[in-house]
Amino acid sequence: MGQQIKADACLILVTLIWGSTFVLVKRTVEGIPVFAFLCLRFLLASAVLIAMFGRRLLRLRARDILSGALIGLALFAGYALQTIGLQYTTASKAGFITGLSVVIVPLISTVLLKTKVRSTVLAGVALSTVGLGLLTVQHDLLPSYGDLIVLGCAVAFALHIVLVSIFAPTVDAMALTTVQIATVALLSGLVSLSSGIWWQQISSDAWMAAGFTGVFATAFAFGVQNAVQSHTTATHTALIFAAEPVFAALSAYLLAGEVLAGWGVVGCGLILMGMILAEIPVSAFVRKPSVKIGKESR
Repeated sequence: MGQQIKADACLILVTLIWGSTFVLVKRTVEGIPVFAFLCLRFLLASAVLIAMFGRRLLRLRARDILSGALIGLALFAGYALQTIGLQYTTASKAGFITGLSVVIVPLISTVLLKTKVRSTVLAGVALSTVGLGLLTVQHDLLPSYGDLIVLGCAVAFALHIVLVSIFAPTVDAMALTTVQIATVALLSGLVSLSSGIWWQQISSDAWMAAGFTGVFATAFAFGVQNAVQSHTTATHTALIFAAEPVFAALSAYLLAGEVLAGWGVVGCGLILMGMILAEIPVSAFVRKPSVKIGKESR
């Protein structure tokens, strides 16, 4: 029980860190190109991980490195779409839309791993879809450009989770994480070259944002997640991560004065309910018949 409590506390801390970064990233990319910021963030994260787990990389086989690069490609797509989308939508809305990855994971698993979709997952997807509509639809009954981009980010993050579940069991977790993060740094750096001499545009605030998100929200967060996963279940972890959009909305309110009102609040509630419902097994709703011991059983 003690290890479970510690694992939960660590995962809640990771969730809090991730949720608090939406406002920070949104403000930072107003003054620095998106991919330049991602390059800085993931270069710093890569440096930390290589310093800590560099020797483990030597044990990786070529196919392990390719697997890590493939997972990193999905991770790159997720962070790129999320960071771009934050330029066109609010941090609080982006947090809830990103959280939809929790309900998208089972759907992608069904396609790639041929797993069966539980009825609770379908119910969770339905609730979240209605919630997404209420949260993103504007007066013209169309979602905003930024909301659609962040929705693509949720799909990419869901794919990342599924790919990790496929390749991670047979590879050193921290070495694989290092390859993923380094892949994102490399791809971001290559794309950022199109922005010209962007390093002249980096302010002290941008360096601080890259440092916080790189060290704490990337290297530390992914490291902690990999370390404590052995002490808890994937479902339990997903339920804790469902709090990320709540922390995102709270930090957006405290730091940026963003307020969700009207149907948007209802939509956020439905998304959160859908995320939680999708992770609850059907058996939790089935009442087990009581066993009576009487003369007939003797």
